[in-house]
Amino acid sequence: MNNFQVQYNPMLSFEEMAIRFLIAILLGAIIGLEREVVGKEAGIRTTMVVSCGASLFAMAAVTLPYLIAVSPSNLPDVIARNSGFLPMAANIVVGIGFLGAGIIIKDESSSHVRGLTTAALIWFAAAIGTLVGIGLIDIAIFAALSVTLLLYILRKINLYERLHIQNNQNKSSDNKD
Repeated sequence: MNNFQVQYNPMLSFEEMAIRFLIAILLGAIIGLEREVVGKEAGIRTTMVVSCGASLFAMAAVTLPYLIAVSPSNLPDVIARNSGFLPMAANIVVGIGFLGAGIIIKDESSSHVRGLTTAALIWFAAAIGTLVGIGLIDIAIFAALSVTLLLYILRKINLYERLHIQNNQNKSSDNKD
């Protein structure tokens, strides 16, 4: 006997979709704030668009089985035989990879790679939008606020510069020995 029972849940209402969309915009703006303040390539506008775009694709993926099912009775069959809606959500990650790759730049003169954090943040904004789109709003809010706070704190304490200076001092003292 199958204990798993699919409940017919009609498509998300317009109000539910609009609320999720607006939450994705707000969280995208919060995520992009730190990048915007420090003048990076992608800031509030980019992360807002990525987050709300991902939420739209995620909501479409969540809603698609209910649109395809002719009646509540054939919904389990639609879900079992037509997993075509799952790649829709998975392809958010792939598509965002192309956008992020365009931000990463390698400086030939110093072999320094720039834009990794910004590209990762674009990827993260898509994840947040996806979470909001599928209804996991609490974890999306927690993650967005946590990462934004972490980026801000790490920038304030200049962790990279401190580690880089300490590394250079260690190399200098090693060379003197």
